[in-house]
Amino acid sequence: MVKGEAGLCPEGAGSGRIKTAGCPAQVTTTPDKALVHSRMAASDRIMLGPLVGAIDQGTSSTRFLVFNAKTAELLSHHQVEIKQNFPKEGWVEADPKEILQSVYECMERTCEKLSQLNIDISNIKAIGVTNQRETTIVWDKETGEPLYNAIVWLDLRTQSTVERLINKTPGRNKNHLKNKTGLPISTYFSAVKLRWLMDNVEEVHSAVLSGRAMFGTVDSWLIWCLTGGRQGGVHCTDVTNASRTMLFNIHTLEWDPDLCKYFDVPMDILPKVRSSSEIYGLMKISSSLKSGSLSGVPISGCLGDQSAALVGQMCFQDGQAKNTYGTGCFLLNNTGQKPVMSDHGLLTTVAYKLGRDKPACYALEGSVAIAGAVVQWLRDNLGIIQSSGEIEKLAAKVGTSYGCYFVPAFSGLYAPYWEPSARGIICGLTQFTNRNHLAFAALEAVCFQTREILDVMNQDSGMPLTQLQVDGGMTANKLLMQLQADILCIPVVKPSMPETTALGAAMAAGSAEGVSVWSLVPEDLTAVTCERFEPQINPEESEYRYARWKKAVQKAMDWESTEPLSDGNGETSIFSSLPLGFYILGSMLMLIGAKSIAGYHK
Repeated sequence: MVKGEAGLCPEGAGSGRIKTAGCPAQVTTTPDKALVHSRMAASDRIMLGPLVGAIDQGTSSTRFLVFNAKTAELLSHHQVEIKQNFPKEGWVEADPKEILQSVYECMERTCEKLSQLNIDISNIKAIGVTNQRETTIVWDKETGEPLYNAIVWLDLRTQSTVERLINKTPGRNKNHLKNKTGLPISTYFSAVKLRWLMDNVEEVHSAVLSGRAMFGTVDSWLIWCLTGGRQGGVHCTDVTNASRTMLFNIHTLEWDPDLCKYFDVPMDILPKVRSSSEIYGLMKISSSLKSGSLSGVPISGCLGDQSAALVGQMCFQDGQAKNTYGTGCFLLNNTGQKPVMSDHGLLTTVAYKLGRDKPACYALEGSVAIAGAVVQWLRDNLGIIQSSGEIEKLAAKVGTSYGCYFVPAFSGLYAPYWEPSARGIICGLTQFTNRNHLAFAALEAVCFQTREILDVMNQDSGMPLTQLQVDGGMTANKLLMQLQADILCIPVVKPSMPETTALGAAMAAGSAEGVSVWSLVPEDLTAVTCERFEPQINPEESEYRYARWKKAVQKAMDWESTEPLSDGNGETSIFSSLPLGFYILGSMLMLIGAKSIAGYHK
C-alpha cells in the first residue's frame, strides 16, 4: 500500500466491471459474501482459477490481499496496524520484527478468511511485495536480528549528516549527485539513514566492520526473512526501491562504486538488485510463528509502493500519471524508457522493470511528506476528531476555511522546495475560526501541495495533464476529491477500488516468468467503474486561494534556520535564545516580586 494508512474497500464492496472512458483499468472488488455462499451451493469449492497474493507493507499498517489473476477481483484481505515510535522530535522509527510479524499475521488471517469462503488457498500461485520505500533497516546475517529499529522515510535525524555531506560537495550543491541518482541530497533517502546508523549505533558499526551486517529497505528485509532468513534467505531488492537509496545509478541500473564511496558505504552489505517481476525465492514460513499456509509459494514481484500504484493504475504509456494519497502524497508521471531530469525540484526515479529482459521505465515524481498524516495529527495531537473519517463531515459543515491556511510542514517541505528547515504553520486565524475551518484547511493543504507539484511537473514534462488519476485511502473522502478538482482546474478520476498499490504488486508477481498467470496485454485487462470529479469553481477563485496558500508557505520557510545551543548534556537550554532568556528571567523576577508584595500586605 501507500506510505501511510489508507482504508481498504471492505470485502463485499460492489463489483466494478463497466468500461468507462478515461478510467484506469482492471480493478474489481469481491462480490457480497452472501452471494459467494449462494454460489457454493452448487459446488464444494469455488473454481476461481489462479490467485495471486500481495504483501502491502505501509508506514502505519500492513496488509495481505488476494486477487483473482483472471479478473483482478479482490477476494479477501487482512490488515494490521504498525506502531510508529517517536523517541525524539523529528525521529520516526518502527520495529522490524513487528513489521515481519504483522506480515505473517496478515497472511494467516487472510488464508483463514479464504477458507471460510470455501476458496482453495492452494490456488495462490505467487506473492508480490510492495513497501514503504526509503525506510532503512540493518540486520545481522548470522543471528537474523535487526541491529536497530527501522528508520522511517520521513525521519529528520539525518539533517546534520546531510549538511556535512553537502558541505563537502563542490559549490555546496545539494543536486551534486542528481545526474546519477535523479535525487537531491536529502534526509529522505536511504543512504543518509544508513550513514547515520553506521556513525551512531555501535552494533551497526561493529557488524559492518566484521562483515555481519546486511542493509536493505523494507522489501529486502521481508524477502530475506520470508525466504529462509539466516537459513538461506535471499538478500535482494528491485530497481524501484534501489533507486531511492542514492547509492544506485539509475542509468546503469547497478550499485555505483563512486556513490558508495561518497557515502562511505561498503558495497558488500547491499542487496542484489533484481527486476520488479521475477522469481526471487520460495516462501519458507517460520514454524515458530505457527505460520505456514503459503510455504513453497514463489515471491515473484517487488515494487516500491508508488511504483506499484503506477502499475496498478495501468499508467504504462508516456505522459500517464497517478497521485496516491496516504501518509504522504506522491504524484508519478511515466516518462517511458528515458529518464527526464527535472529543473523544478522533482525527482527522477525508476518506475518499474517488469522482467529481467524487459526495459526499465522511468518517472518524474513529486513527493509530499504530509498528506493523510495531517488528519492523524488532528486526531491524535489536537483531538479535533475521534476518527479519520470525521474530517469530511466537519469540513463539509462550513465548506470553506474562512481565510485560514494550513502548511503541514511537520518534516520540512519536500518537492518542489526540498527545504528541511520549514515547519508547520496555521495562519489567517480570527475569533470566528473554529475546528470545522481547521478541518477544511487541512484538506485544502493536501490539494494545494498536489497543485504545486502538478504545476512544475507540467513544465518539466512538456505535456500538461488533462485529468489526474488518483488512488489511496484518502480518496474515499469525496469532499477532498472535489476540492482537488477545484484547485487543479482539471477532472480527478478515481477507480472504484482505490487500493491499486497492492494490485500493482500482484500484477508484477503474477506476470513473472515461471509464474505467468496474469496477462499484462492491454486487451486482456478488465476496465473498471470510475468516479469522476469535475471542477466546480471558477479558475479565478482557485488562483486566488492558491496564491494565498503560497504566501503561507513562505511564512513557514527557514523556521529552523539555526541550531539551538545545548546545555552540555544534549538538552536544549531555554536560554539558548538571548531574547527568550531575558523574557523568561524577567517574568520570573516579576512573579517573585508580586508574591513578595502580596505577602507584605497580608
